[in-house]
Amino acid sequence: MKQFPTPQPTDTPDSGWQGSLNLIYANRTGTAQLIGERVGAPLKVQRPFYPEGPAVCHSVILHTAGGVVGGDRLCFDITLHPDTRALITTAAAGKIYRTNGLEARQTAQIKIAGGACLEWLPQETIVYNNAIYRQDLRVELEPLASVLIWEITRFGRSARGEQFLQGVWRSHTEIWQQGRPLWIDRQQLIGGEETLNSPHGLGGQPVVGSLAWIGEPVTPELVEKARSLFSPLAQLARGVGGESLLPSPPGRGVGGEGFHQGEAGATRLTDGLLCRYRGNSTPEVRNWFIGVWQLLRQSFWGSPACPPRVWPT
Repeated sequence: MKQFPTPQPTDTPDSGWQGSLNLIYANRTGTAQLIGERVGAPLKVQRPFYPEGPAVCHSVILHTAGGVVGGDRLCFDITLHPDTRALITTAAAGKIYRTNGLEARQTAQIKIAGGACLEWLPQETIVYNNAIYRQDLRVELEPLASVLIWEITRFGRSARGEQFLQGVWRSHTEIWQQGRPLWIDRQQLIGGEETLNSPHGLGGQPVVGSLAWIGEPVTPELVEKARSLFSPLAQLARGVGGESLLPSPPGRGVGGEGFHQGEAGATRLTDGLLCRYRGNSTPEVRNWFIGVWQLLRQSFWGSPACPPRVWPT
C-alpha cells in the first residue's frame, strides 16, 4: 500500500498518545477500495466491508486505548479519489476522560474529489466531567463532491448522575470548495451550572447532535420531510436497525433512558442541509439522524441507507 508522512499536530503536548490514521480510497472498476493505509497507535482500522455491494466501502475505526486523556493528539487524514464512495464509522462510543491538566485534541483533514462522497458517521462521544477537549474537522470538496457528517455528544455520564460541571469542550468544523466556505461551525461549551441549564446552552439536556449534508442544494420539501421524521410516531413506525421505540413504562425508555422527546430543527444550507438536536436520549437522536440519512440516500442516490453492523441494535 501507498505510504504517507504522518500528520503532526500544531502543538506538542508533554505526554499522551500521538495517534494517526491516513486513509486513501479509490474507485477501481466499480469497486470502492482502500488503496492506501497508514496507522499509528492507538488508532487502527478494520478490513473493508461491503454490506451494500462493491460501490460503497465501509470502514470501522478502532481506538485501542479505550478513551482519550489530556495530552492525547489524534490526527486523521482521509482522501477520496474521483467517483468513490466510502462510509467511515467507529467501533464504539468515544470517551473523553477527565483532564490531567492537559488538553486532548483530535484533528481531521478530509479531501474529496469530484463525483466522490464520504459518509463520516462516528458513534456517540461521551465527554466526562472535568474533560478538556478540542476537535477540528476541515473538509475540502472538489466540484460535484459531497459529504455527510454527524456527531452526537453526551456531556457527563448521565447514567451515573454525572453532569458536565467543569471542563471545556470545543468543536470547529469547516467545509470548503475551491476556496469558498460552504459551512463553518464553531462551538464551545464551558462546564458549569449556568451552561447546563441556560436555554442558550444545554437547556438542562445532556445530549446534543449535529448532522450536515453538503454537496447539492436541497428543496424546501426535503427540509420539511427531515423535520417530520422527528416525532414520537415517526420514530415508533421506523424502529430503525431492529431497535423498537415502543412505549415503555413511565420514566423508562430505550436503553434505560427516560422516553422524553428532545428538541430538533432542520434548515437549508447554501448547498445542503443542517439538522440539530438537543435532548436526553442517544437512541432518539440516532434514529432521527438515520431517518434523515435514509431520506438523503433515496433523494440523491436512489439507494437505501445501510447502518454498519457495529452500531447498537
